[in-house]
Amino acid sequence: MTGPRYTKLVESLPATVPFVGPETQERARRRSFAARLGANENIFGPSPHTIEAMAKTARDIWMYGDPENHDLRYALAAHHNVSPQNIVVGEGIDGLLGYLARMLISPGDPVVTSDGAYPTFNFHVAGYGGAIHKVAYKGDHEDPDALIAKAQQTKAKMIYLANPDNPMGSWHGEKTIATMVANVPDGTLLVLDEAYLELAPDGNAPAIDTTDPRLIRMRTFSKGYGMAGARIGYAIGEESLIKSFDKIRNHFGVSRISQAGALAALGDQPYLADLRAKVADARHGLAQIAADNGLTPLPSAANFVTMDCGRDGDFARAVLKELISHDIFVRMPFVAPHDRCIRVSCGRPADLATFADVLPKALAAAKG
Repeated sequence: MTGPRYTKLVESLPATVPFVGPETQERARRRSFAARLGANENIFGPSPHTIEAMAKTARDIWMYGDPENHDLRYALAAHHNVSPQNIVVGEGIDGLLGYLARMLISPGDPVVTSDGAYPTFNFHVAGYGGAIHKVAYKGDHEDPDALIAKAQQTKAKMIYLANPDNPMGSWHGEKTIATMVANVPDGTLLVLDEAYLELAPDGNAPAIDTTDPRLIRMRTFSKGYGMAGARIGYAIGEESLIKSFDKIRNHFGVSRISQAGALAALGDQPYLADLRAKVADARHGLAQIAADNGLTPLPSAANFVTMDCGRDGDFARAVLKELISHDIFVRMPFVAPHDRCIRVSCGRPADLATFADVLPKALAAAKG
């Protein structure tokens, strides 16, 4: 008796996931975390209007969601002053990245990203056999010039850049990004991941140009709008590129409840403004906790603070292990020299107080 006949590509891939979830760790540890500060979730939660809309829509969950995401797409188009034909909605940015890889990548096709950048992009590219070419960060920032140069050298089909960046929290201003876009080679697509943009200071995103076929911009309701569990995001791009998603996307992939919640969230901009202030306060609080314990907090435009532990990756991993043993869920960058850091998501005052209590114990144990 034989099993399914996998493709040679799938047979060659390891059975891995980009991230190990906190639930997986809790099952292995047989106890819950006291503070969940590792997944960059928006712990402050969604707007009450969002919750109300999703609860109301639950009565209609027997129906499929609108496969065109019509109402949400038109609302997003009005919000960004673009045409609805320039927007595609999908199962979070991760889902949209998977569709992009399916649309553009054949085995051996070159793709450029930064070494240590968001690993789920690499996961999707590898899943379609793409050849990933990496450039180093420049300090704690992704390097737009190096990414462009590598794309020119390799004739890359895609370049991936997150602004603001995960895992470092760093960012580039709109002039730097606009210059990068202008230098993207013909035949290359710049995938600009702006997941954290709603939480960043103003002036970090160039004006949206939907006529440029070399650029697609990814946005999400997971971060600023507090809907990570709903899995809903969208992309903005040139009309023919956006239309191509219809060839391969899961047309019923976004649930009716998620569509209703996202529409309500988009309509409650005062709540988003209040949440931005809470995240900024939490970033300040985390930075102070880091400094009080001899760590260096890196400037952040996201909903987390990356903290330089001042030694090498082995020491930072020891700190991380101690934090987890004390029921604090955090993560850290994967690649040197950034693995000298730990990364802590913004939380409520009680979460920060718990982290502040445990961090000196974790540092002492790691040093000992």
